[in-house]
Amino acid sequence: ADFREFDQFRVAQQNGRLPFVWSGAYKSIQGANNIIANYEAAVGDEAVIQQIAGEAFFLRAYNYFWIVRLWGEAPLVLDTHIFDEEILSVESSSVSDLYDQIIADLTMAEGLLSDTKPSPGRVNKGAAKAILAEVYLNMAGWPLNDASKYSLAAQTAKDVIDNAETYGFGLMDNFADLWMAENGGNSEEVFALHYWAGAWWNGNAVYGSPARPSDEGGWDDYFSEITFFETFPESVRKDVTFMTELDDGTPWQQFATKRPYYKKLQGPENNWLNAIALPLERFAELYLIYAEAQVMATGDPSDPLALEAINKIVRRANGLPLDVAAPSVDLTSATQEDIVQEKAWEFAGEYSRWFDLVRLQMVEEVVAQKHPDDLQPLGEIQYYVPLPASETLANPNLKN
Repeated sequence: ADFREFDQFRVAQQNGRLPFVWSGAYKSIQGANNIIANYEAAVGDEAVIQQIAGEAFFLRAYNYFWIVRLWGEAPLVLDTHIFDEEILSVESSSVSDLYDQIIADLTMAEGLLSDTKPSPGRVNKGAAKAILAEVYLNMAGWPLNDASKYSLAAQTAKDVIDNAETYGFGLMDNFADLWMAENGGNSEEVFALHYWAGAWWNGNAVYGSPARPSDEGGWDDYFSEITFFETFPESVRKDVTFMTELDDGTPWQQFATKRPYYKKLQGPENNWLNAIALPLERFAELYLIYAEAQVMATGDPSDPLALEAINKIVRRANGLPLDVAAPSVDLTSATQEDIVQEKAWEFAGEYSRWFDLVRLQMVEEVVAQKHPDDLQPLGEIQYYVPLPASETLANPNLKN
């Protein structure tokens, strides 16, 4: 029921999922604040201290990036490592102020982080730059609509792409390999959550049972909308992305939900203890960020560098070599909408589509294309979710 509220654009303040995201983000910010306030006085290996501090700045920025896109105005708190009663009556900061802080934190992270990740699941200088490119792209759209940020997004994304070897980044040759447990820590992971399946508190509870049909003992938590699946181009990528039949050959039209499922998110086991990594930011997104930002900055849908960036993703989707021209599939021009649509297919189920539709104010257009059998909006479409009731009751200064 909580999930359906989001699908129907009628999310109540009492929705049970809201506090998890809100409180989780601010708990992470609190931990980051503690490190940021104390790292300069820490004693030890300076390189290690700087790396940890850089990760704190990165995580504070990353959490605020999610907050500003989900809620818009929200409290900007940088000193929560020390209790002060004033925090109980804090007011929300503007979207512009939140983005300013995100940029400042990512800039600090970039200066502190090393070029290489200490281990999978950690971040490096390249990850900070990658998120900064995405931040600039979002600032170019709604609600700030600062078109000057397109050129910054293009420059920043291109810098990461050009220095991929330094940062240990690179596109995987085979799209299917991205979703195999044994490939955790691969070169396409800019930032990913890593899991251990040996205990109930450390397994990947997003992949596995939640993404499987109840016909085979899954939870039916999420699956594809019909129009999205039907308009998805036939390709190797589509075969990897979707589960369209059961082991006994039953087609998706006869599933209990009558929907295809996201095969790439199912993991190796039908449970919620999978050890497969969950990528939050992939290197492929840098190519599409660059392509979109470059086209918008130059006004040229035939920009050769932008086209090559998107065509690498298109070629892989069709099972072709990344760096070899393929006239049968290569795009010869690409508008912003073309690139964002390619991104929708590449990142199906990976937390990017909604934010793209919001910043381009395309939500209404896409929702209007929903299949009649899919959930329809209940009332006016809202771009932001409400603040959790627990927050506004505790602090009347926080208002939706």
